[in-house]
Amino acid sequence: MSFGVGNLPYGVFSRAGEPRRVGVRVGDHVLDLAAALGGDVFAAPSLNPFLALGRTAWQEARGRAREAAAAGDHLIPLAEVTLHLPVEVADYVDFYASLEHASNLGRILRPGEEPLKPNWRHLPVGYHGRAGSVVVSGTPVRRPSGQRPSFGPSQKLDIEAELGFVVGVPAPLGGRAGAFEDHVFGVALVNDWSARDIQAWEYVPLGPFLGKSFATSMSAWITPLEALEEARVEGRSQDPEPLPYLTRQAPWGLDLTLRIDLNGETVSTPSYRDMYWTPDQMLAHLTVNGGGLRTGDLFASGTVSSAGQPGSLIELTWNGAEPVKLPGETRTFLEDGDTVTITAWTSHGVSLGEVAGTILPAT
Repeated sequence: MSFGVGNLPYGVFSRAGEPRRVGVRVGDHVLDLAAALGGDVFAAPSLNPFLALGRTAWQEARGRAREAAAAGDHLIPLAEVTLHLPVEVADYVDFYASLEHASNLGRILRPGEEPLKPNWRHLPVGYHGRAGSVVVSGTPVRRPSGQRPSFGPSQKLDIEAELGFVVGVPAPLGGRAGAFEDHVFGVALVNDWSARDIQAWEYVPLGPFLGKSFATSMSAWITPLEALEEARVEGRSQDPEPLPYLTRQAPWGLDLTLRIDLNGETVSTPSYRDMYWTPDQMLAHLTVNGGGLRTGDLFASGTVSSAGQPGSLIELTWNGAEPVKLPGETRTFLEDGDTVTITAWTSHGVSLGEVAGTILPAT
C-alpha cells in the first residue's frame, strides 16, 4: 500500500515552465488534481485553500482522487516534477511529548537531578518556532553560527526526528479547537535541526530560540488522517490523570515506526506509538488559552524516542561521549556534508515518505 490508493498523500509540484499546483502521490507518479478534478483550490501554489474547506471537502476530494488514480489519467512521473513546500506555514509550534526523550535529556543536561521537571507530566510542554524557516525536504541546511558562549559555527549540530500535524480548519482568536479531526488535515515528517551548544547557552530562562530557528525540514507529502485510520491506537497511560481539557476523546495514538539514516546507514528506528502526549492533547493545550488556529499552522511532536531507539544524536551518543559507528568513521554530532534522511511507515504498509537534508558549511 506504500503509495497506493489507500494512502494518496497530498503535495505541491511543478514541471519546468509550468506553475505550481496540487497533486497526490500514486506510486512513482503524481496525480495532477488541477487537471483530474478541476477547481481553483487545486490550481493554487499551496494546499492552504484546499485545507481551509474542511473535513467534508477533504473526504469528497479523496474519493474523487481514488477514482482518478484508478483510471490512470493525468499521472506524471515523479522524475519529471519538482516538489515544493506543501503549505504556507502560518505558525509553527514544537512540543516535547516523548517521555524517553525528555528523560534522556534531563539525565544528560541535569545529572544528579530528577530527569523530568515537575510540570512535564501535567501538560504538553512546547515552544513557538519560526514559521519562515520551515523548508521542504531536500533543501540543504546551512550550519548555524551563534553564541556558545564564544561566537562561531555550532559544533554540536543535531537532528530531531518528529511527526508534524497540519491544520486546515481555523479556530478564532479567543476560541478553542474542537475535535482534533475537524481541524487537522494530516501528518508530515519533520526534522527539527538543533544546534545543541547554542541552545544550551541561550535557553535559560526562556527556552529554545536561535539554536533551533535556523531551519526545520518538512516532508513534501502530507498524509491525510483518513489514510491512518488503521494505525490509530490508544495513547500511552498517563499518571497523574491530566486536567479535564486534556482528556482524550478518541484514540489518536499512532502506530508508526520512524527510521533515521545518517549517510545511508540506519542509526535508529524509534516508535511513535510510545509517545506520552497524543496529538489531540497537544492541539487542546495549544488553544486552551484562546490563541486560536490558522489554516497552515504546523505543530510537531518533538523528538520521537522510544526505549533503546532515540530520535536525536545527543541521545544516541550521550552528548558525544559514545560516538555512533558508521562504515570507516564515527559521529558524535553532524559534520558538513552529512545527509540525514528520516522515513516512517505504519504496520499496515502506509508510507509517510521522507524528510531529508544535507549539511552545508557555515558562512
